[in-house]
Amino acid sequence: MKEAVALHKDQFIEELKQYLSIPSISSLSKHKEDVKEAADWTASALKKAGMENVEVIPTEGHPIVYADWLHAAGKPTVLVYGHYDVQPEDPLDLWETPPFEPVIRDGKIFARGATDDKGQLYIHIKAVDLLMKEMGELPVNVKFVIEGEEEIASPNLGPFIQENEEKLACDAVVISDTSFSEKGQPAICTSLRGALAMEMTVSTANSDLHSGTYGGGVPNSIHALVQLLDSLHEENGRIAVDGFYEGVPEPTEALRKEVAEVPFNEERTKQELELDELFGEEGFTFQERVGIRPTLEINGITGGFQGEGLKTIVPKEASAKISCRLVGEQDPKKVFEAIQRHVADNRPVGAKVDLHQYIKADPVAIDSKNPYIHSKSGRCV
Repeated sequence: MKEAVALHKDQFIEELKQYLSIPSISSLSKHKEDVKEAADWTASALKKAGMENVEVIPTEGHPIVYADWLHAAGKPTVLVYGHYDVQPEDPLDLWETPPFEPVIRDGKIFARGATDDKGQLYIHIKAVDLLMKEMGELPVNVKFVIEGEEEIASPNLGPFIQENEEKLACDAVVISDTSFSEKGQPAICTSLRGALAMEMTVSTANSDLHSGTYGGGVPNSIHALVQLLDSLHEENGRIAVDGFYEGVPEPTEALRKEVAEVPFNEERTKQELELDELFGEEGFTFQERVGIRPTLEINGITGGFQGEGLKTIVPKEASAKISCRLVGEQDPKKVFEAIQRHVADNRPVGAKVDLHQYIKADPVAIDSKNPYIHSKSGRCV
């Protein structure tokens, strides 16, 4: 297999570049046709790889691509999940090269979607392709379910699964949308934190006001927003929202030992990120903070005058995008309600606050001792 990969490496890279060149941004309506093109490209690649029953299935949003090969009698069925949609390319000024014009630098391919998730997905497709060419068959039954809405919280995947339970039945699901622990150290992810994303908008007066005339005498929406955002955390990194930690399990010594066994070099991480210090919830290691503990992060802030130069105003409106990562039995609905209560209890004088929820997803975990994870042969047999 390695020899075949080496032999066809240049061809595979060129095909991947074609895939990465499609701006399949699911969140922007102007790219709807590009998303459809990526779905069609995915379906075509699956057909060329020898998969059968290949379909591009319409949904109320972007299409889902399905394919299968079910001729391994008595063997398990593995479902490969992935997504062909990508995040928006903003901010463009931080890209060294155009995001949809793939280039190779230092042995790495740079383009939007190269590692989330077209690159990994393409590897699965080519693995099937090479196995079929080398053996004429696959060692297990295989199904592919590839969606185009992962970056917008998969609104149509759930209904699709519910309507096609028999069609999608399998013994194991393979998802390659996570990362290696470090270079040269492959990892199998056994849990994913849940998600909750929202936007907080703070408004005050009915218009921006001149700071020379009104400054110091009226509420400032940015001041109020910053005050609210600061109230969400304690100085030690713990989240200050009452009820936020409901459902968060106390980590067992066995779990902490398992987390500690994941390779991690703190000094190298700080150097790579150009940070003097790491930061997070007191009493937990970096690996625990990013793996088994919940978070509340401020993703972006907007408010007031953003143009060149200066405009001395008291802004009428400011907003922040916020996301949470959830663990254990945390319920996204209850967490959102807890944040709503916190905002109501800490609302600054003269400020009107609106919270709009965008995304919610439950945490998920599987037993790290699952036999499919521990297959000695490297194959599900």
